[in-house]
Amino acid sequence: MVSLHQLHEENRFLLLKCISGSRAYGLHTPQSDTDYKGIFVSPKRVYYGLNPQEQINNETNDIVYYEWKKIVDLLGKNNPTVLELLATPEESVLYKHPLLHQLQVSDFLSKLCCQTFAGYAQSQVKKARGLKKKISNPMEPVRKEIPDFCYVIDGMYSIPLAQWLSDFRMSAADCGLVKIPHMRDAFALFHTSQLENGSLKGIYSGPDANDVSLSTIPIGIRPLALMSFNKDAYSIHCREYAQYWEWIGKRNETRYQSTVSHGKNYDAKNMMHTFRLLHMAEEIAREGVLHVKRQDRDFLMRIREGQFEYEDLLQQAEEKVQLIEELFEKSTLPDEPDLKKLEELLIDVRDAYYRN
Repeated sequence: MVSLHQLHEENRFLLLKCISGSRAYGLHTPQSDTDYKGIFVSPKRVYYGLNPQEQINNETNDIVYYEWKKIVDLLGKNNPTVLELLATPEESVLYKHPLLHQLQVSDFLSKLCCQTFAGYAQSQVKKARGLKKKISNPMEPVRKEIPDFCYVIDGMYSIPLAQWLSDFRMSAADCGLVKIPHMRDAFALFHTSQLENGSLKGIYSGPDANDVSLSTIPIGIRPLALMSFNKDAYSIHCREYAQYWEWIGKRNETRYQSTVSHGKNYDAKNMMHTFRLLHMAEEIAREGVLHVKRQDRDFLMRIREGQFEYEDLLQQAEEKVQLIEELFEKSTLPDEPDLKKLEELLIDVRDAYYRN
């Protein structure tokens, strides 16, 4: 098996080794990390064996090497990561095998880039919206429980269950519910004081409950009240609560502080890369060329510094996507890369590497 040390420190089995990310784009700051990406060819016994390696990386994924077959597979799909790697500017290329010197990325660009670049940028906009929602609407440390989504009907109005129980000096544990037929999430509410014998199951079983509890009530007892439970809202709250606190636990604190420091409450770095992808897609549609090193650095860095309003950026992004779709429709690029040519490239490079 090929190890990360052999690739990154010894330069064995390599076709390509590059500095990637912000430094390759020309968008780095003095605080930016240095990321590395590359391409390797598996030794014959590994490639033909039972456990072929597609990718080798470190724990933080700032060093990643892809096996040659995976590179060609993704190239056939116009994957942005692979296209950018193969088009890395010379000053960021640390090693390039002679077998790759004749490979021209422009030979494999196609209309698929409309989806892979602009489509990915749209997904980043969606991600930015979600992050802004988390930042602007922080959640309390304690998750809400079922009674917080229950209301008692009072004539033409509704009263929060907690208020109703307080008014009548009752506890949720001493109450019981019976589902009302043909009515969604509607229940008749009873209290143990109405029973001659036995007890009720309470309105819910506890903080981890997914639904209200139902009790058995003797025939003839009239309910004290009618109650509704907004189960959909409760489910959404539980999901968003879990997502929010998972995000809190995993977020990059340095990047988060950078996000909130400019006061706009959106991930400025995320939005910068969104517009980088959109601009690259437009250049591909217009010129048939992939420019990794950005000439629009000033504009992109202004986004990163939070100099734009969030809604303005979203509007610009939506307009840019529409323009890109129109440009690709008129483009002379092929609908997809030449898969036969890619297959020949895959085989020829591997054969030549093994021979030498």
